[in-house]
Amino acid sequence: MNIILKYKNLNLEYPESLIDKLAKIGNKSHPNEVGGFLIGQYSEDFKSLKITDFIVPKKYTSTPISFIRNIEGLLGLFKRFFTKGLYYVGEWHTHPNGSSEYSSTDLRAMINCAECSTVSIENPVLLILGVSKDSLIEHTFYHLKNKALYKYG
Repeated sequence: MNIILKYKNLNLEYPESLIDKLAKIGNKSHPNEVGGFLIGQYSEDFKSLKITDFIVPKKYTSTPISFIRNIEGLLGLFKRFFTKGLYYVGEWHTHPNGSSEYSSTDLRAMINCAECSTVSIENPVLLILGVSKDSLIEHTFYHLKNKALYKYG
C-alpha cells in the first residue's frame, strides 16, 4: 500500500514498507545514526514525487549524533536506477532516541546537496526517522525550497 502526503500543491508518495525497512536498519545501527539516499521519480510537472527505493552507502562514518555518508562505489548503482527512469531525490537518516525534527546541521546538509554541481535537484527530500533500539518513534518527510525545509503533512 502506498502513502500519499501533501504540502500545498506538492504530493509525495511512497510504499508503506519503506518506513518499516528503514526503521529496521536504524534499530540495527542504534545507538548510532545511519542514513543514505532516496530514489524515485517526479511527475512531468514536478508536483508529484514517488519514492520507490533507498540506498545505504557501503562506506560511512556514524556516531549517536552524526552521520557522514560516502558515495564511493555507488556510481554503478545510481546508473542502474537511472536506466529504469529513477533518480536520486533526497536523503534519509535516523535520530537515535530522538525526534524526527531536523537540526541546523540537517538543513545545511540539504542546502549543500541542492547547491552541489554534480546533483541536478533543486528541491531534495529529507526523511528523518526517530528510532529506539527496538522500534520506530516517529518519522517526518521534508522538502527543501528556497533554503528552508518544509514538512509534508
